[in-house]
Amino acid sequence: MESLNTFIASINDVLWSYVLIVMLIGCALYFTFKTKFLQFRMLGEMVRLLGDSTSNNNQDGEKQISSFEAFMVSLASRVGTGNLAGVATAIAVGGPGAVFWMWVIALLGASSAFVESTLAQLFKVKGKDSFVGGPAYYMRIGLKKPWMGALFAVLLIFTFPFSFNSVQSNTICAAFEQAFNFDPLIVGIVLTVFTFMIIFGGIQRIAKVSSLIVPIMAVGYILLALYIVAVNFKQIPQVLELIVSSAFGWNQAFGGMIGAALMNGIKRGLFSNEAGEGSAPNVAATADVSHPVKQGLIQTLGVFTDTLVICTCTAFIILFSGVAFTTDANGIQLTQAALTSQIGNAGNIFVAVAIMFFAFSSIIGNYYYGEANVRYLTNNKTVMLVFRLLVCGMVMFGALASLDLAWSLADLCMALMTACNLVAIVLLSKYAVLLYKDYMTQKKQGVKDPVFKKESMPDIQNDLECW
Repeated sequence: MESLNTFIASINDVLWSYVLIVMLIGCALYFTFKTKFLQFRMLGEMVRLLGDSTSNNNQDGEKQISSFEAFMVSLASRVGTGNLAGVATAIAVGGPGAVFWMWVIALLGASSAFVESTLAQLFKVKGKDSFVGGPAYYMRIGLKKPWMGALFAVLLIFTFPFSFNSVQSNTICAAFEQAFNFDPLIVGIVLTVFTFMIIFGGIQRIAKVSSLIVPIMAVGYILLALYIVAVNFKQIPQVLELIVSSAFGWNQAFGGMIGAALMNGIKRGLFSNEAGEGSAPNVAATADVSHPVKQGLIQTLGVFTDTLVICTCTAFIILFSGVAFTTDANGIQLTQAALTSQIGNAGNIFVAVAIMFFAFSSIIGNYYYGEANVRYLTNNKTVMLVFRLLVCGMVMFGALASLDLAWSLADLCMALMTACNLVAIVLLSKYAVLLYKDYMTQKKQGVKDPVFKKESMPDIQNDLECW
């Protein structure tokens, strides 16, 4: 196991140091300028759209996935281990400066999230219970490259329902072992059983569970973090200075860690908010909206919610406590130690319970990403059954695997999948920009609820099944 982990880690170093960071930042800057800083100018519209999107009945009275429910499923996958354990790992390995680079990749990468989710809406197709779409579909339909869609589908299946879910269950088990001294084997069995029960219910059940769990757990965690920020209010300038100075190597204690801060901040930031990764578009495509840009804007808001709010909460809790510099703890156990130093042993227990909800909602959200891409490859019922059983098996594997191996596998799969998606959305980005211009033109004309008509894109209108 140790040699396997070392081998995978060496591959990750090459991919992340020389390929992914350049691609992620380059694409994020390109989309930011192409959309004229949309992620900042349209923030008010994002919030308005989310408030108007709770209904899930279409004009014919048929039950559909609402824009809000699609947002919650994607947020369920975003908000999880990355927010509590990933931030802690980034700080432990890359120093406080990693937090700054997490902010940067979220602020710039939100434009990538807009482009990929808007494209997913544009090229979606009709499924049995809801619309279906995502990178595999816009690669096949938009780029006319079925082989690329199939490659992406395979990469996503290995990344989310397999690798990422093993990280989620690993983190839950570690948290419960520290808080309650529970045997990881027992916790893993319980998680596997609950995963089995939920994923056999389909996207409608996943959407309902996510729309119930995610708001409750996110609000509870944010309220606790705000309390800790209020108690440590006088430390805020000092902590912000530490984050920024460490990010650029100005802080003497972290002067030689600028590279580690940059790489770990971007890696853990991407793991958490998924901007440009190609995951959120799979569920963004399921929403029933009148214009593709609507879901693009709502998914952009998800990036901000995940990284700028929830990840920042975790970072402040850890840095206020100072435990990152006095302990060898890593991952979720570092977050538990930090919160315990702030509110006593109740913090240890709270993190264990919070991560159970955060990570379990991610498990079911990750499963749906995988299901959508298995269905892209085949509709064979036997294959789908085997896939679901393998997902449950990976949840069990993660419960028993080492922390380092679980994260290394996740990083490798994430890198390959993200590279594939970024190439596709750069090539198709002209359509997302045209859609954005169409949406804004209608808004300027006084149309409160813009509607997209495929006739406005004559060169591809025959390829658009759902518009």
